[in-house]
Formats: sequence, structure tokens, C-alpha cells
Amino acid sequence: MTQNFFQTFILLLLVTDPFGNVPLFASVLNPVAPARRSRIVIRECAIAFVLLLVFMFFGRHFLSALQLSEVSLRIGGSVILLLIAIRMIFPHPDGVLGRTEGGEPFIVPLAIPALAGPSALATVLLFSRESTGEVLVHVAALAAVGVVWLAVFLGAERLQNALGPQVMTAFERLMGLILTAMSIEMLLGGIREFVKSL
Repeated sequence: MTQNFFQTFILLLLVTDPFGNVPLFASVLNPVAPARRSRIVIRECAIAFVLLLVFMFFGRHFLSALQLSEVSLRIGGSVILLLIAIRMIFPHPDGVLGRTEGGEPFIVPLAIPALAGPSALATVLLFSRESTGEVLVHVAALAAVGVVWLAVFLGAERLQNALGPQVMTAFERLMGLILTAMSIEMLLGGIREFVKSL
């Protein structure tokens, strides 16, 4: 069971990629007053955690009720990621996802798709097939990953200050390039699954 916990923990850590999302969080939170940043990080991490938890237990029923396939979720999420990646590479005056009311991000893009993106949602959907005992281990692993999110993103500003704006800008554009490749790969994977289903 311990081995299963660590395998799930590593898998969820890789698909949610908190370290790779540091530039995105730093960029999106840049226009927000420093006093509110930690609250927003906690709120967005909590939203992502709850969403992944809900998908772990009820994701298949939700998609069936809306007559949506996992393929459509994957393709739609990849398009959103591609748009975010393009704005990371070619900065826009309004920020990564345009202007937000009051300068604060809400749900998009931090909770979704940065943390609870298509890969993470698809991963937890697979967990819903398993026994109750195994699902509880997966819930514990997700909670542990949530703690890592908080530790990384609450320290993101200090990391940004330590490295300096030029290094962080270069890192953000590099991550934008990697995110572009990941989103295209996700899109192609979704198209391949769709073609197979015809």
C-alpha cells in the first residue's frame, strides 16, 4: 500500500507539474496586490484539489451525463493550454489570459488548467475504476500533492526575487515553449484516440 501511495504521489506530482507552473503563477499574480497573493494561491489550490477529488469519484458519471467523452476533454484542454503557452512566449499587456476583474485570477488559469488540467483529470478518472481501499490511498496521495502545491506556490515570489526578473522571464518563455509542445502532443493524442473510435 505504501508503494502504491508513492507511485500515485509521483504520478500526480508529474501531471500537475507545480514546479513547471511557477512562472505561470508568478506571471498571473504579478498585477495582484502582494497582500492578497497568498490567499489567491490557497484558494486556487483548494479549487484544483476539490475538482480532482470530485473527478476521482464522479468524473465518469459527469461526462456521461453531459454526453462528453474523455477525448473531447483532452482536445479542449490542449487548445486552452496552447493559448496560454503562446501568451507566455509572446507576452501581452493584459497578461497570460487577458484582463481579469479586479486584476485577480479566479479558477482559470491557475486552478484549471494549470493544476487540474486535462492530464490530471484523465489520470484521476482512471483511479475511479479501482477498489475503495485503493481510491482512499489515491485521495491521500492527492492531499500530499496539494501540500506540495502550497509550498511551491507560496514560495514562488521569493524564488522570483532570488533569481531576478530577467531569469524568470527567460524561464517563463522556456516553459511556454515546453507547454506548447505538451499541448500539441495532448492535441495529437486526443485526435489519435478520436480516429481510433471511428
